[in-house]
Amino acid sequence: MLNPQTALSDAFLTTRFFALQTYHSRSNQLVFNASFLHLSCLPMKLNPLGRTDLRVTEICLGTMTWGSQNTEAEGHAQIDLALEAGLNFMDTAEIYAVPRSPQTSGRTEEIIGTWFNRTGKREQWILASKIAGGPVDFIRDNSRASASTIRQAVDDSLRRLQTDYIDLYQIHWASRGSYNFEGSWTYAPHTQDTADVLDNIEDMLEGLGDLVKQGKIRHIGVSNETTWGIAQWLRIAGEKGLPRVASVQNEYNLTRRQFDLDMAELSHHEQVGLLAYSPLAGGLLTGKYQGGAVPPGSRANYQKSFWRYNEHSEAAVAAYLALAAEHGLNPAQMAIAFTLSRPFTTSSIIGATTTEQLALAIGAADITLSPEVLGGIEAIHRRFPRPI
Repeated sequence: MLNPQTALSDAFLTTRFFALQTYHSRSNQLVFNASFLHLSCLPMKLNPLGRTDLRVTEICLGTMTWGSQNTEAEGHAQIDLALEAGLNFMDTAEIYAVPRSPQTSGRTEEIIGTWFNRTGKREQWILASKIAGGPVDFIRDNSRASASTIRQAVDDSLRRLQTDYIDLYQIHWASRGSYNFEGSWTYAPHTQDTADVLDNIEDMLEGLGDLVKQGKIRHIGVSNETTWGIAQWLRIAGEKGLPRVASVQNEYNLTRRQFDLDMAELSHHEQVGLLAYSPLAGGLLTGKYQGGAVPPGSRANYQKSFWRYNEHSEAAVAAYLALAAEHGLNPAQMAIAFTLSRPFTTSSIIGATTTEQLALAIGAADITLSPEVLGGIEAIHRRFPRPI
């Protein structure tokens, strides 16, 4: 088996998927030629999901474009490919597909449900879904997540997913806000009503607890949460005998490393692992947006905006692209492999709009970054600690 860090002129071969591709370092362009994909027999690494009895693959299949950028057939093809590659973990949400709208919300769960119905392979997946945490004008009368709305949301998701249980049910975002997405620069916790926040967490936990007892959900998690917020979820659950948070789904990538700080400490001591979303920073770390480019079919092109791109992130990405080229690495695989190397990562969630992109991303699981590459990453991070 070839060393996945070995450069073969301009061609790279992954060990799990032999997908021919060319990386042009001058133009920062990655060109795919993946008309053939051969799976290796390497087993996918499994990690414990918090303190539960579940063990999930270190790569999780993201789904949020199915029903908007991707058709049902394309979503099914991605599930087939991921399962063949050894993945057992898939994440979705009631609000998907993105960008969110009354027309597309719930569509992704429906696509997963038709795959379950067609194949009969529900038991081969650990399935995660999410309820919208804060008010959304076209969902449940613009109300925030609560015990009553969680019960309704779970029943609706189960119907769309054509299953009778969800393995991991998550609060998609805290209704009070968080440091994630653009909130990194504007989140203002001093404006919040502490008593209301705590009451809402306890109410949600009680609703989630009822659903665990009914067998509709197995375990719970949070997403886009803070260190203090998770600590309160854990404290209240312990005091009241309610379900314990198993995981937190926050953004983590080379350009967004806030989890390295207090969250990493909490994750270690409380065994609340990170489900890292956007390991490629929405595609930014592939280099395709450098110089202000908006490639056809990209997220920026489809959604008509891309908030992660700015003069600071462009400079940081240029440095990471140069590091990858220096060591003969595909930049996307280097970025994903970095998230997998972190001690707090339970699984890294990869989303793709083509099976070629998905194959490339899954191949990152077979890459071990050298001390030289990791040292180069830390040096760049020191120069660009918060570019987004």
